[in-house]
Amino acid sequence: MTALGPDDVALFGHLNLIEVSREFTRWGVGGALEESDGVVLFATGSWLPVMCNGAFRADDRTSASEVVTRADTFFGARRRGYTVMVRDLPVDADLRAGCEAAGLEAFGEPAPEMVCAVPVVENHPDGIAIRRITSESGVVDFAAICSAAYSTYGMPVEAPAQLFGIPRRVIEARHVIAVVAYADDEPVAAAMTFLSHGIAGLYWVGTVPGGRRSGLGRAVTASVTNASFDRGAAVVTLQASTMGEPIYRSMGFESLYHYQNWVRFMAPGT
Repeated sequence: MTALGPDDVALFGHLNLIEVSREFTRWGVGGALEESDGVVLFATGSWLPVMCNGAFRADDRTSASEVVTRADTFFGARRRGYTVMVRDLPVDADLRAGCEAAGLEAFGEPAPEMVCAVPVVENHPDGIAIRRITSESGVVDFAAICSAAYSTYGMPVEAPAQLFGIPRRVIEARHVIAVVAYADDEPVAAAMTFLSHGIAGLYWVGTVPGGRRSGLGRAVTASVTNASFDRGAAVVTLQASTMGEPIYRSMGFESLYHYQNWVRFMAPGT
């Protein structure tokens, strides 16, 4: 495969994020996807407005007001809030201004879009078995880890189970590589990559609170990263959390740009 230039990597990483969001709508009960005229609207099995429901501008020529107006209609009918993820790049300057003018709120710290172009070192902590998910029970374990891990950031504990509410669709997705790390058959860490556009995106890296600072997150990240390179991915990209960024950087990931979440908050049922 021809080496990708920086502009290609930046674009394909963004397109991979949009594509995995489409995929999430298929994994939960009640998921929905609407796409036309350069706007992608995705609703998963969870009502959570951040990560689980959102709007993307797939065509940069589409106006910011069109994105927000259509998102308000789509999610308003579902009585949900949603997020528009905006890059700190010149191409998204109007989208950022449009979100702010429409009353969406900037939420959280900007998340770096990071990339790794070569395989990373794998070090498995003693007594840990990292297993590829091949069964519905593995998906349940994966969701339980995400529930425990992401509640640190305020995510409702039920959200991951809702997002992964149809486990067979997760294990049937051959373009997904997902692993769970077990300590004495107890699930303690998880990670997933999603293959599209010639690259892989890294998502849902999590470690249960009692297993942090023991190398588990690094181990599952390395496992799916290298498996993605083995499958032919030119690079692996991710959107890093505040907690995860130092780990990814130490593994060889580098920042490309940042995403800011612009959120229309709406409690379910309102």
